[in-house]
Amino acid sequence: MEKFTCTICGHVYNPERGEPLQNIPSGKDFITLPENWLCPVCNASKKDFTKE
Repeated sequence: MEKFTCTICGHVYNPERGEPLQNIPSGKDFITLPENWLCPVCNASKKDFTKE
């Protein structure tokens, strides 16, 4: 599973960790997140993330 980084704030979405603050479980690939998902730190859209 690949990590994705927010180009706005630098937050890293790590699928092995998920997003506990957003109730996203570990093991969830970034590409399977809903298109309207937002960065939990700066509210950037999914399109503002790049693959590490």
